[in-house]
Amino acid sequence: AMAIDLRSDTVTRPSAAMREAIANAPVGDDVYSDDPTVNSLEERVAALFGKEAGVFTPTGSLANQLAIRMLVAPGEELIAETNSHIVRAELGAAAVFSGITTRTFPAKNGLLKAADALEIARPNSGPYLVSTTAIAVENTHNFGGGTVQPISEIAALRKGADELGLALHLDGARIWNAHVASGVSLTEYGKYFDTISVCLSKGLGAPVGSVMLSTKDRVAKARVWRKRYGAGMRQIGLLAAGAHYALDNNIDRLSEDHRRAQELAKAIAAIDSSLIDPTTVHTNIVGLDLAALPITAAELAQRCRDAGLWISALGPKYARLVTHLDFDDAQCAEAIEILKKALVA
Repeated sequence: AMAIDLRSDTVTRPSAAMREAIANAPVGDDVYSDDPTVNSLEERVAALFGKEAGVFTPTGSLANQLAIRMLVAPGEELIAETNSHIVRAELGAAAVFSGITTRTFPAKNGLLKAADALEIARPNSGPYLVSTTAIAVENTHNFGGGTVQPISEIAALRKGADELGLALHLDGARIWNAHVASGVSLTEYGKYFDTISVCLSKGLGAPVGSVMLSTKDRVAKARVWRKRYGAGMRQIGLLAAGAHYALDNNIDRLSEDHRRAQELAKAIAAIDSSLIDPTTVHTNIVGLDLAALPITAAELAQRCRDAGLWISALGPKYARLVTHLDFDDAQCAEAIEILKKALVA
């Protein structure tokens, strides 16, 4: 039997219908802005979030890096949550490529409180101290366990940022999950941020791609940097077509991923309540805290793998399962049985 792969929602494969859309995509040379499918995708995603323009990127990391480069000058500072993707999982790109320094504030489960960010912000710090110029918010928060950020805190952060003259960036890799879980519209999320990155290759199931959104001016500048970083792409409509298909068909169904994550969380909590509190599972990520168990996350992952279930060990005592469109109810039941045996052994 095929292994059940819950390492990430990035492991999805394009369906037959998505492959057909990809095969039939009209294409051109995107470095010359001649690819109609990518042009329409950039316009479509920008419109969804109420932004002027977008630029397609191969990765979410690049979309994030292009965005923050537009907001923060070398030697200035970006503030983000301690376990945010931009700070922890992009390999120091902000420092390496853009000369951006970061400072972080801790948040339990990655849950945004506007005051936490605003009270460490230091704008216009003069010639001797680092000046804060932007704050990044991650929604949903990956390492927080798929946490949905409250729109009230986002609004409060915008108000405080405006008072301090700071820009806001949204790392919206899984904003689609936040939208489906909360009912908050994409334009409502969009209106609070100067730049946004969104990913199409996670829960939405496209094979590749993210889009960086902002004003026409910032996006035009970001396009130059995209090329400079070696990510100018040619007949990229093939990939953009997969993303169009994902937007047409795979947003509403994210609620199924959320339901299955909830089922996993409840079943695991029933085995040992120290592992997870199901009320903290808002979307499609189930993070397990193995602190009270005699085994490591790596050992649990190996036990599961031997039984046909792939999960991620992201820390010595932290394991993660992520539901997605290639994971169905039958596999969910099977995964629960595998976990029961692996956790009790």
